[in-house]
Order: sequence, then structure tokens, then C-alpha cells
Amino acid sequence: MLRENCWPIMKKILLFLCLACASAFGQKFPDLALTPPMGWNSWNKFGNTVSEELIRQTADAMVSSGMKDAGYEYINIDDTWQGERDGQGFIRPDPKKFPSGMKALADYIHSKGLKLGIYSDAGAKTCGGFAGSRGHEYQDAQMYAQWGIDYLKYDWCGCEDLNAKGAYTTMRDALYAAGRPMVFSICEWGNNKPWEWGGAAGNLWRTTGDICPCFDCKEDHGTWYQWGVLQILDLQAGLRKYAGPGHWNDPDMLEVGNGMAVNEDRAHFSLWCMLAAPLISGNDLRNMTKETAETLMNKDVIAVDQDKLGIEGFRYSSDGVLEVWFKPLAGGDWAMCVLNRSTRPQKVFFNWKNEKVGDDLSKRDTTFDTTVYRIRDLWTKADSGTTEKPLNAELPGHDVLMLRLQKQ
Repeated sequence: MLRENCWPIMKKILLFLCLACASAFGQKFPDLALTPPMGWNSWNKFGNTVSEELIRQTADAMVSSGMKDAGYEYINIDDTWQGERDGQGFIRPDPKKFPSGMKALADYIHSKGLKLGIYSDAGAKTCGGFAGSRGHEYQDAQMYAQWGIDYLKYDWCGCEDLNAKGAYTTMRDALYAAGRPMVFSICEWGNNKPWEWGGAAGNLWRTTGDICPCFDCKEDHGTWYQWGVLQILDLQAGLRKYAGPGHWNDPDMLEVGNGMAVNEDRAHFSLWCMLAAPLISGNDLRNMTKETAETLMNKDVIAVDQDKLGIEGFRYSSDGVLEVWFKPLAGGDWAMCVLNRSTRPQKVFFNWKNEKVGDDLSKRDTTFDTTVYRIRDLWTKADSGTTEKPLNAELPGHDVLMLRLQKQ
């Protein structure tokens, strides 16, 4: 009986100690997300129908499908998992959706060699109308740590009167005080230029509003938009200098396998890898087509995203239809991606020796005039000669040619 009576007081003492620790340290965990995080999130496909059964089945599928072996590791639960707060203000999961509780679920995920992520919001309510973390940041962080959470996506609904940098820094401090390293995903939609301050607060930050499974369109919801792949791509201009190991631009989760054509999925995935973007799949892993699985698990393309140099790619040239992108890679290699924005096939001609490709950010130059590279097509898995001869190809609409250039 004595222990039960003392527990509320002990909770308050623990919370006070957490606050004291946070103010003393005021930092994020080091050595997290040194390459862009890879995993899965429930929202794009399942919305508010998330459940313990779905999460367990998805974890099983991530292992059995080969996704884990390809580098995916986070199973992230998005909005609508929340139940009520207890009498002390600590958050609890919805007992109908998560009857075993989050600790048991985290243990199951960890037993698969995977990691568990969760969702909250800087406001009092989440985007789905559930309990947000405003005023409960340290309590929530403490609870996530007790459960064994490894990743937090932190949204921005209902935050019109908040300072974004302050709100996200508060949760950063709360996570650090809780003592369990967690990747911190800043989902602020780019409204307050998180690329300018997000590196000190978190490990990745959204650069735009929500994505939709459309290659070239935007969906008008009245007070907000969802963006297609090309629209989000164009909004990344000027941001690459802010990204690097431990702090990444996040153009939102992948829509591969959610209704676009195979060529569009391939282009979407390739471009996100050129952007050194987090690769968070959003499809049903339990029921993937062969084409979807091959796209998400192309290890050669993933290697471009996960390259240890950590330099985001850049648009080298564009005529409004064809775009040529380059990304410097470790060891002197380069990735090259040619994008056809139109729906019609286009002729691609690139005379290597006449092109001066340099990157001020990485201080690298291709020196095509003096250096010969071997060419590897990352989607056909074919060697395509060298840069001694010009590149001549035909590229279908809404598709990409993705190459790795390796020094001879």
C-alpha cells in the first residue's frame, strides 16, 4: 500500500529530474541517422486504421519480404494510436487498437531485429484530433523511453501560436532527458524554414506539406494541399546545403506501391535517393507486387541514398522536360539521374567530355575531359560502357535513367 501511495509522488520527482537534466544538457543524441533513416510508416496506406495486429504483421512482412535485409529498420506508427491520459497526465495507447500495450509491441518489434517509431504533435491535439504533447513533452518522452521507442515523428497541427524552433527544441530536450536515444523527425511542413534550425533540434525535417500518390499534380483540400512527386521535387531547390549525416531534408514519405505506375514509382524512388532523403515506405508490405518489391529493394539505388559521404544530389541541367541530376559519392564515384518530366518518350544525349560538372558543396569535379568512368545502369543492372563515348538513349515518359559512374 505504501508503494502505491508513493508512486504519484515518485513520478513527479522523476519528471522534475528530467526537466533539470534537460536544462543542463540541452542537446540531441549524437550518432543517430548518420545515413538517411529507412523504414515504414502506417499513414499513407492505412490512415486512422492503425492497430497492433497491423504493426505486428508489417514487422513480420518487413523481415520475410527482404526489406530488412535491404536496409529498412523502422516500423513507425502514425496518428490515432493514442488513448486517454492517466490521472497523472501520462499518455496511454488505445486499449482496443493496442490491447497488449506499447511495451509488449516494442519488445516484439525488437525481437525481429527492427525498431519501433511513434507519432505525436507539438500541439494539444494531433492532426487526427487525439492527444498531442503540448504541456506534456517530458511526460511523453519519459513514457516513450519506458516503452522502448526508437523514433518519434512530431507533427505541427494546432500550433498557430507556437514558435516552431522553441516547440521542437523543447521536445528534443525532453527526449534527451528521458535517456533513450530516439531519431527525432520534425514534421513541421517547412512553414518556418526548419532547415535553418532543424539540425540542432532533430535528425530530419519535412521540407513541404504532405505527399500524395500522384507523379505530377497537387490535391486541393481547401485550406491545404497535398503535393505530387514533381511538385515536391521542385520545392527542394536551395536546401541541399543544410543536409548531411545526422540531419536530413525530408521531402516526405514514399508513395511507392500506392497506385502510381511502375515507371513513376521507379522515378519517385530514384529521385528520393538522389536527394539523400529518408526512405520511409508507406505501402502495404504484406501484399506487395513483384514490381513494388523490386523498386523498394533495389540495393544499388539504395546505396546511392545511403552513401556515407552524405551529400545531397543537385539538378545539373534542365530544358523543362529532361533534367540531369548528379550526386557525389564516397570513393570518387558519382550517381547520375536523368528525369523525363513529360508523358512522352524523349531522346537523351550527353557528351561527357563537353560537360563541366562541378559541385561547390562537396568541392568535387567529374573532370570528364581527363577522367574515364565505367557506367553501370542501376535499374537494368547492366554495364553500359564508359564515358569515352557520348550517352545516347531513349527515355520513356515519367521515367528515369539512373547510372553509377565509377573511375576506371
